[in-house]
Amino acid sequence: MRLLETTFWSAGGSRHGMAEQLGYSRSKANAMIAGLLDQGLLAEAGLQASSGGRRAENLQINGTLGVLVGVDIGATSLDLALLRPDLTPLVQHAEPADVRQGPGVVLARVRCLLRELLGRQGLGADQVMGIGIGVPGPVNFGIGQLVNPPLMPAWDGFSIRDCLREDYAAPVFVDNDVNLMALGELWRLKRSLSNFLVIKVGTGIGCGIVCHGEVYRGAAGSAGDVGHICVDQEGPRCHCGNLGCVEVMAAGPAITRMAVQAVEAGESAMLAECLRDKGRIDAIDVGHAGRAGDAAANAIIQRAGSLLGQMLASVVNFFNPSHVFIGGGVTHIGPLFLAAVRQSVYQRSLALSTRHLEIQYTPLGAQAGLIGAGVLAMQETLKVRGVAP
Repeated sequence: MRLLETTFWSAGGSRHGMAEQLGYSRSKANAMIAGLLDQGLLAEAGLQASSGGRRAENLQINGTLGVLVGVDIGATSLDLALLRPDLTPLVQHAEPADVRQGPGVVLARVRCLLRELLGRQGLGADQVMGIGIGVPGPVNFGIGQLVNPPLMPAWDGFSIRDCLREDYAAPVFVDNDVNLMALGELWRLKRSLSNFLVIKVGTGIGCGIVCHGEVYRGAAGSAGDVGHICVDQEGPRCHCGNLGCVEVMAAGPAITRMAVQAVEAGESAMLAECLRDKGRIDAIDVGHAGRAGDAAANAIIQRAGSLLGQMLASVVNFFNPSHVFIGGGVTHIGPLFLAAVRQSVYQRSLALSTRHLEIQYTPLGAQAGLIGAGVLAMQETLKVRGVAP
């Protein structure tokens, strides 16, 4: 039912406001709302602020329907949350993980953690409404399976849905992690932007596409796999088999590789000290060194940002988004990386494509994927239960 979906996406509203958004008469909206209140699908949530007359009652999805589960599986991390139907987090958990261990190991940990989180809230498996899961690879959304994922080859064709159905009767939905970040930003914006991109730069590079207010997944679910766009035909070989992909030249591991090369060449005492003390260098360490004035670190950041911008310029020319939001681990590098991306995009894109373009880090930050997983779970659960179109 469109009324429930509208209530969810607008984070509540009055009867009159719902009628206006849907183009319904007041009598039709009131009758439908009364039915949904009787069914326990909607709930009244206090009075709205006064605008001069009688204060309207605020409506929202009934919080007693259950909880949503959001799971964000990254290449090197695992984030989980239980959320109310209005996406307010009840409890969250994050820990390091390695998807290369395969679905058996990683999903066993997910199932264990979910039991713990539900137990801490005094909830049972039967109180889970829906489960949304993000994974760092291309997903056939219709069947919820990864298809030839470069970062996690052991997961190819594995049914995450079937694995979790052993514990939960609730529907399970699986999508690319950057698509979930895009859903999270769409939720934050209450669909006020219709055409924008979300770029995640971490172990890999991916893109979530919002077109006409909806996440665009493409014919087979692989839309937005921009990490394998070539930015240097004579660049290093990518794990996908091709040369010079932006992912192998500008993602987190590439930044680390360039930092180690700088140390080996004697170009950075600061990065050398970091490598000596920690035994490794992360992209965040390069950001710290850059902010401290290290010339080699700044050159690495600018190169990675410029290459990402080179790829993005082509995408911006093609899609003409109003906004580009950048998320993932590179956001911790700081403003220099973002500045390098912006400069490269504006230099290489057509003037008309960038006239009103805004490029910024994702306002939701690390929460974007989890919020998006909750949005996916709620939105798709409403559909499969037959109460939304």
